[in-house]
Amino acid sequence: MAEKEKKVGFVRSVFNEMKLVTWPSKKQLRKDTLVVIESSIIFAALFAVMDFGISKGIGLLIKK
Repeated sequence: MAEKEKKVGFVRSVFNEMKLVTWPSKKQLRKDTLVVIESSIIFAALFAVMDFGISKGIGLLIKK
């Protein structure tokens, strides 16, 4: 019986904590999502350019 009481107590504490959470507004959520998407695209492009440059550089070193 003690195991069931622990589980119930845990679920109650989770619900109580969730009431204290400050959730973002739809506007803020949309803005933050766009920042993450834009950052991901920028970093993907940066890594692609770096990868291409390193590949070409190593290719030139190997040919010589």
